[in-house]
Amino acid sequence: MYRRFIKRWLDFLLSFIGIVALSPVLIVLAFLVRLKLGSPVLFKQERPGRDEKIFTLCKFRTMTDKKDAEGNLLPDSERLTKFGKLLRATSLDELPELFNILKGDMSIIGPRPLLVSYLPYYTEEEKLRHKVRPGLTGLAQVSGRNFIDWDKRMEKDVEYVKNLSFAMDIKVLWMTVMTVLGHSDEVAEDTNAVEGNFAQIRQKRLEETGRLK
Repeated sequence: MYRRFIKRWLDFLLSFIGIVALSPVLIVLAFLVRLKLGSPVLFKQERPGRDEKIFTLCKFRTMTDKKDAEGNLLPDSERLTKFGKLLRATSLDELPELFNILKGDMSIIGPRPLLVSYLPYYTEEEKLRHKVRPGLTGLAQVSGRNFIDWDKRMEKDVEYVKNLSFAMDIKVLWMTVMTVLGHSDEVAEDTNAVEGNFAQIRQKRLEETGRLK
């Protein structure tokens, strides 16, 4: 009952309340992002959702559009400003995802939506992460996401899906609050964990062993 009906209604209700209550914060942040980082204010990117249905994820931008002499964008590390780092460290850049949740593309709790280019590289077990709506925060994010390898991270996502319940969501939500208040980067912007790009790692594994796992 919770998984099929109650969770979605809670997501809708809480995201609506969050948008209304945080509207002044959203407006101020939008103004600051426009002032410090430029336009557009929102970073938009296609991500796979439940059943691998593609949706457009929205968050506040955290990097500038600085380019080199040849017109190419500079590396991410050079475009990420102190203000952008602050947005990521406090997870304020994620607030526009409340609209994704309200719409039904995402949930408050669930596996984080990763890149579309990663889809061919999941094992059959790992594909279970797409049996639920992706989340604003998830079990992997509060389990040291930026400090564990991709295999462990996927295991946490699958663990969440298999054990999805109201109690599990409350646990993840509480751990998220504690993590953010502790100014940890475990729930910060995706940084491809400690190993590097997931697709490149899995492609290399395929070339070396002929299998994903």
